[in-house]
Amino acid sequence: MPEANAALAGDAREEQGGQSMLYKIVQGVAIWFGMQLLMKQLTGGNKPQTATTKDASGNVVQVPSNTGDIPAYQLRPSNLDEGAVWNPLPQRLAPIWPTDSSVDIVVTLSSSFMPTKISSVTEEYVALSEKGFKLGNSSESRVAETTFQVPSFVQKNGTLWGHFYVGLTGATLDPKEPGFDPATAFHFVYPLTQYIPKKKEAKTRNLLEDKVEVEEEEPEEQATGPIIANYYHPNTSLAFVSDTGVLNYPQLQPAIRQFVHPEATGARDGSGQNSWYYPVLYVNTFWQMKNYMTLLNDTVETLPLRLDLGNMKNWKFSILSSVDFNSKQQALHAAYGGPIPGGGDGSEIEMIKEMFLDTNPYLLGVTAAVSIAHLFLEMLAFGSDIAHYRKKKDNVGISVRSILANVFMQTVIFLYLIDNSQNTSWMILGSQGIGILIEFWKITTVVDVRIRPAPPGSLIPYRIAFEDKYKLSETEEKTKEYDEIAFKYMYIAGVPLLIGYAAWSLVYESHKSWYSYTLTTLVGSVYAYGFLMMVPSLYINYRLKSVAHMPGKAMMYKFLNTFIDDLFAFTIKMPLLYRLATFRDDIIFFIYLYQRWAYKVDYTRVNEFGQGGDDEAEEPKTESKSLPKDDASTTKIVEKVEGTAATSGADKGAAKKRK
Repeated sequence: MPEANAALAGDAREEQGGQSMLYKIVQGVAIWFGMQLLMKQLTGGNKPQTATTKDASGNVVQVPSNTGDIPAYQLRPSNLDEGAVWNPLPQRLAPIWPTDSSVDIVVTLSSSFMPTKISSVTEEYVALSEKGFKLGNSSESRVAETTFQVPSFVQKNGTLWGHFYVGLTGATLDPKEPGFDPATAFHFVYPLTQYIPKKKEAKTRNLLEDKVEVEEEEPEEQATGPIIANYYHPNTSLAFVSDTGVLNYPQLQPAIRQFVHPEATGARDGSGQNSWYYPVLYVNTFWQMKNYMTLLNDTVETLPLRLDLGNMKNWKFSILSSVDFNSKQQALHAAYGGPIPGGGDGSEIEMIKEMFLDTNPYLLGVTAAVSIAHLFLEMLAFGSDIAHYRKKKDNVGISVRSILANVFMQTVIFLYLIDNSQNTSWMILGSQGIGILIEFWKITTVVDVRIRPAPPGSLIPYRIAFEDKYKLSETEEKTKEYDEIAFKYMYIAGVPLLIGYAAWSLVYESHKSWYSYTLTTLVGSVYAYGFLMMVPSLYINYRLKSVAHMPGKAMMYKFLNTFIDDLFAFTIKMPLLYRLATFRDDIIFFIYLYQRWAYKVDYTRVNEFGQGGDDEAEEPKTESKSLPKDDASTTKIVEKVEGTAATSGADKGAAKKRK
């Protein structure tokens, strides 16, 4: 009966849990629909965009219905209210046309900021001419392509201007033609070329020939500032943003304000403070990558142009225009030597946009998720590595030379980043610096770092000495011996490779200086052969037939990060050989996995390497100990510490036999 009651109770709980889950799903769906309904009520989702009324002359007119307390432009008063003052800067702006209007648009190209008659513009400079374009319709789109001769003024660092003529369908678009009415049409100018600072090219030379290969041909008086060049992109997107509503004009950020065009005649409502604005036409340069731009000069005679016309939501327009404007301002600020948050040179957003354009969306989503995991695992690896060395009671299995070599390699990479990367992000430099400090700290936990007098005849009076903290045990002496053997073979394999690469780089590559050449050669070797630094540890594991001394958690975190790096190899552009090099650490990982399988670890007792026994207080080491004999009769190892006896863990529960 108890079993039956328990089964019934379990079934009841399962049924109740299923009903609870179903209730949560229904509740979530209801909340979503409620939020959608609320947003429609607040934003006027299904409200009519146009109202029909009569103006002062008795004519029936169509006016926008989203002007708030500002009267429609067609119903504006002829005079200001009594006591009102006309404000030259309008405070609030309301839409001048209904948001679902049908418009005509013409775009012409010119080297002059001043407009000319549309009828006098040659056909090749009329980039776009469309009629009956419906505002607010997401399915409405038009495309125009053309090729034009580059004006000589533009070839000589001049601006290529786009003249935009927009009006209600059937209205006169040209301000220079009779019958043009500012109430039904407007004109504005926007540059189709961009002035972008060029990155400085470092002067490099072949060190053997002592000949400069890349020189900056520029007058001496211009050497103090950046070089601003004129760039052109063949693809431009145009988007009408019709759901902007009433705008607080003085408080608009510059990125948005540049696309808002107030009514041309200076008309105001009765208060003299408010006015109207024409539909926002966003000239979208957000996706114009510098890599696909053309540097304009005398050699560029013809250029293609593609214009895509569509509609865009206000929230999307606000985000794209703000990010694009701020990134360009940061790049210009950095070009003049000003600091920007987080370091860098303002081109980071360009790299992100390229990744969005060139990467499969699904792969990009996976990459974003594992990037977060990469940062999390890196923090866990740091913490676990520090905890491992704080609890370690001896030097068994530790390759001191590997730690010293790792410090050297990370320092080389740190110096290389400073020497070769202009305005390198402080986040990258900070992460690299923290890694170096942790490696230095590891050295102090293993050996004592002392400054000792140098031997007689040495040029340097003092030297840095690494001394053992105490008398080494037999196993620790073996670890030291195996470490020396492993590094002897490492030197035999690595030094010829390093010399060969250094000679090849010296003969066939150019460098800024001998210092830069040294750093480049060393960092190239680090990237190519850095994974070999794990080989001594694997060799020590093999000779000791144990992995108990290894920081298991930290190793797993680091190797998981290695597989994440493999994923990045597929999402970021890089040469094939470099892509293959990202898989080098995987070999070490699989060897380590095999060793963990071959050399089992019993975590229920303190092992012969001083690992385990987390609850055991850490005691100072006073004398050496030897590796226990692998004998079935050995059941307990007694260590004499300050006159007291302590077991090594044989009596802690039912310990399994160690392999």
